[in-house]
Amino acid sequence: MPTALITGATAGLGRAFARALARDGYGLVLVARSEPALTKTAEELRDAHGTAAEVLAADLSTDEGCDAVRARLVSGPRVDLLVNNAGIGHERPFLTNGTASEERLLDLNVRAVLRLTDAALTAMTDRRGGAILNVASVAGVGPSWLSSTYPASKAWVIAFTESLAWSRQVREAGVRMTAVLPGYTRTEFHQRAGIPTTFPPAWLWLDADDVVRTALRDLHRGKVISVPSLRYKAAAWMLRHLPRSLTRQGAWDISAHPHR
Repeated sequence: MPTALITGATAGLGRAFARALARDGYGLVLVARSEPALTKTAEELRDAHGTAAEVLAADLSTDEGCDAVRARLVSGPRVDLLVNNAGIGHERPFLTNGTASEERLLDLNVRAVLRLTDAALTAMTDRRGGAILNVASVAGVGPSWLSSTYPASKAWVIAFTESLAWSRQVREAGVRMTAVLPGYTRTEFHQRAGIPTTFPPAWLWLDADDVVRTALRDLHRGKVISVPSLRYKAAAWMLRHLPRSLTRQGAWDISAHPHR
């Protein structure tokens, strides 16, 4: 039985990944901050799918949390798939958050991804196989969310994934890497960040299970960048290729006009 380790596994896309992989016959290592929430999620997955689900409570914005998960990836039983899903965003503009809050965002969205990917790749390249799926965002492609560190953190995840996935070291080891770039997705992410969900219009919202289905399919096919839905494929293309003077006109500036 293959094993997947999923961060941020008790809510949102992380929980959707856990359900999908349990249905596909994976054993699971579920990582999140809350042990009670982890235990509840693990029990639900065991009852629904009969899957083995190990829980690991860790705050990945801290050194201690990262070290605990790194140890599981390097020294514990084999992990075949790492899903770096845990992440946060802020509703308030950059200058009102304070550097401690912004640094915590970078610790979780960037530093934890780097550290866990390093641990997973160390084990996967040694045994010549495995896969890593990093949850980024279409916001990381261009200026779509102004006065926010979040898009910059996701731009790093995209570039980091591409850089490693296309390297000879990773390719020759038979390790696959994919960054998934969802747009607005119906999960708890926005509520936790205090971001209103009355914007954008309903047709722009994605279903979490559809995002996960697309991401896992593209990972299996060897695609390095996965963008769910035609509408966000078009948005990503425009953000990459149109002049910045055009794309930034449609960006959400949370320091000026928050959508409520």
